[in-house]
Amino acid sequence: MAISYEELTTKHPCFAKDKNSGNGRIHLPISPSCNIECKFCERSFNSYEQRPGVTSTVISPLDAIDAIKRALEVCPSIHVAGIAGPGDTLASPFALQTFRLIKKEFPQLVKCMSTNGLLLAEKAQEIIEVGVDSLTVTVNAVDPQIEAQLNDGIVWHGKHYTGVEAAEILISQQLKGLRLVSESGITLKVNTVLVPGINSDHIEEIAKTVAEAGADIYNIIPLIPNHKLKHIREPDCMELERAILKASKYIDVFRHCQRCRADAVGIPGGEDFGSVIYLNLQRLSRKDTFSHG
Repeated sequence: MAISYEELTTKHPCFAKDKNSGNGRIHLPISPSCNIECKFCERSFNSYEQRPGVTSTVISPLDAIDAIKRALEVCPSIHVAGIAGPGDTLASPFALQTFRLIKKEFPQLVKCMSTNGLLLAEKAQEIIEVGVDSLTVTVNAVDPQIEAQLNDGIVWHGKHYTGVEAAEILISQQLKGLRLVSESGITLKVNTVLVPGINSDHIEEIAKTVAEAGADIYNIIPLIPNHKLKHIREPDCMELERAILKASKYIDVFRHCQRCRADAVGIPGGEDFGSVIYLNLQRLSRKDTFSHG
């Protein structure tokens, strides 16, 4: 059975009540591919960018177990094993395979996963069975006309969909998946990338809708201008605060997001040990477009 939301606030930095919770996490870069085409997201392999979707490597499930062992030695404050990319965790089988191994080898760790939600409804039962404790779903709009401005298309059941049709499918599957997972007791966080001029006036509706679907906490991530939306500026502090206040009418809002890399290791905001942990585990070098985790 997944641990409670209240217990997560004492163990998981993304659910902590205070910015400096002292709790660490290891992000395992397991998932190489994606099934949606976010206009603001471009995967990158490097050691210097601080944003979702960036990693120095992609590793195998067995390598992930070795990485966790190393990480616990250098940072005993790690209480969370998370998978947030660099692609989508449900677009390939590796994340769920890894969680099965973690459940056996490190039962004390909180198991955390992020997804764009396209396959969430179909994979909900498997997510529950492998023992995921907290799930983050990125929902950038609940209006297909707005989502279509943020996402070029999706690949679903072997077919490529674009425009409003793709947006309708994605939103439908996200909300259906949220409802199914929430019934299991797994804590649900929803991320929304705040994009000025596109979904900045839509945040309240998103928050209300995902809360009704079972989400426990909401995280608004300021756009990092990138890829096809590199011409759009990052929202300022006042815009972010207004969005948070609107969302807060319906759901708890997390305020301390560090926009972590897919291979982050350590306490958010503190020393990152990823370069040490993953130094000799380089496995893959490909370039795809995928969503914020």
